[in-house]
Amino acid sequence: MIVARGLTKRYGSVTAVDDLSFTVQPGVVTGFLGPNGAGKSTTMRLMLGLDHGAGRTEFDGRGYGELAHPARTVGVMLDARAVHPGRTARAHLSMVAAGAGLPSGRVDRALDRVGLLEVANRRAGGFSLGMSQRLGLAAALLGDPGTLMLDEPANGLDPEGVRWLRDLLKAFAAEGRTVFVSSHQLNEMAVLADALVVIGQGRLVAAEATNAFVARNSRPEVLVRASDPGLLAHLLGQGGLRAMPSPDGALVVDTHDTDAVATIAMHAGIVLRELTVRHSSLEDAFFAATAGAAQFRGRA
Repeated sequence: MIVARGLTKRYGSVTAVDDLSFTVQPGVVTGFLGPNGAGKSTTMRLMLGLDHGAGRTEFDGRGYGELAHPARTVGVMLDARAVHPGRTARAHLSMVAAGAGLPSGRVDRALDRVGLLEVANRRAGGFSLGMSQRLGLAAALLGDPGTLMLDEPANGLDPEGVRWLRDLLKAFAAEGRTVFVSSHQLNEMAVLADALVVIGQGRLVAAEATNAFVARNSRPEVLVRASDPGLLAHLLGQGGLRAMPSPDGALVVDTHDTDAVATIAMHAGIVLRELTVRHSSLEDAFFAATAGAAQFRGRA
């Protein structure tokens, strides 16, 4: 379990992380989300003591700097490109293992687990971004830790690699371990993450189960296709239900009550061809929850 309390980081007059507290439970994959500039990377560095600031983070009851064998407790990947380009993959992991007091026999096992054993003697400077990500993940897995903290681990992975990573992290969590993953890939997080920690402008926006977050930040909608959509929209409005036409001729009604829509249509003799509840996506919920927290905005 990870428990973060009061994490705060200021750069002069700018507060990058503002009194941030949350808990990451074992046994589930927890996604760490926020707009660009929200403070996700700074938060992770604070948690590990790599940046100085206020607050405290405990990993199973101890701060990272208090752990007797950090690599055996917390596997970390913050910057997969932070590898000397002249070192081979095997040499890099051997150095990491030696520094962490881990047996050298774990190096090839970790390379094999991430699919890099066949290129173990290639220099890291020639690796693609996806291969670098796999090498960074191998380093995080070296100590067989009970907790994983990964910053954007799917960057550069092809679709097969993304699915492999998803299966790996879900299996890791299923063993009762703790998985904390920062990502901007919302579609992947919708499939991967059981729980979410969402921040905006350095402050906590939400810390809850993924389905609860989507439900709380979604507008209930019913999609209707009818024989007379104009009349139905008018009647729904009289009944207090707002209905808006969509480009394909359907109506989108601000409700989840399909019975109310069907009753109004039946009494008016309007034939319904489709009547379905439309569920919002994690992307929709995320943008709704962080609407005021985006630092950079473009124009369509």
